[in-house]
Amino acid sequence: MLETGTKAPAFELPDQDGKLHKLEDYRGKKVILYFYPKDNTPGCTKQACGFSDRYPQFMENGAVILGVSKDSVASHKKFADKYGLVFTLLADPERKVIETYDVWKEKKNFGKVSMGVVRTTYLIDEDGIIIKANDKVKAADDPEKMLGEIGGM
Repeated sequence: MLETGTKAPAFELPDQDGKLHKLEDYRGKKVILYFYPKDNTPGCTKQACGFSDRYPQFMENGAVILGVSKDSVASHKKFADKYGLVFTLLADPERKVIETYDVWKEKKNFGKVSMGVVRTTYLIDEDGIIIKANDKVKAADDPEKMLGEIGGM
């Protein structure tokens, strides 16, 4: 996991509509950059819907939400449409940003070891500095917790 107090690495990824987003596009805003394993899975859906439900509160507090997984643009589009998600999902099928942000790790599931995305949330300040980093994310609680971090409760 990247350390707090360090500059968030630059990136450029397509969203669910194929539009490219760069981290620098969000200078002057707080960015909640969260990495999740897979579209349309129970935990990831709870987390995404939680962020979407609270999105107006995040915006009122000068924050944007960017969700990243290794799913494709088309998968993100279906996921966003199915659940009415109102924030940006970024597709990273080559895992460039996932690896840069150090969230591609060995995972154990029922004794089976495999590589995958460890659910991680970064809070990046208006100047591009990581001010919070959490790799012990509980999917259902993350949106409320992050809203508290930015002072939106």
